[in-house]
Amino acid sequence: MGLLTQAVCPACGAANRIASGRNPSLAKCGKCRHDLSLTEPIDVDDDALARHLRLTRGPVLLDVWAPWCGPCRAMGPQFVSAAHRLAGKVRLVRMNSDTAASPNKLNVAGIPALILFDQGREIGRHAGAIQAGDLVSWVMDRCKTRSAHS
Repeated sequence: MGLLTQAVCPACGAANRIASGRNPSLAKCGKCRHDLSLTEPIDVDDDALARHLRLTRGPVLLDVWAPWCGPCRAMGPQFVSAAHRLAGKVRLVRMNSDTAASPNKLNVAGIPALILFDQGREIGRHAGAIQAGDLVSWVMDRCKTRSAHS
């Protein structure tokens, strides 16, 4: 799996190159100096998701969820754990399906839904809650398959 080479700042929206071999938890925005949050999932709205998909160089994993959804709430800590394990390799973002239009545009039929993108294109989709270890394996497998076909 390739590393993230560019990530979007969650505070100002600026694209930032990511230096390889550096600790992803220390990455700061070159424009506003805000933490790039590469080790944690970040919450996005429709505009922020579009910006991440357009400007991120590397995989982006979207978790579509809702606060009233029991499996979504159970999935939350698993998604955070996966973000720690995938730090510097994949940008993890979360979108509340109750407040965003993108889930409909992405044909999300049920939640929780995980959609994996690479260079803005969908490369994988998973429906339902999943444990962190299985999620990391699923992401790595999809990214390896994508690299083999590129």
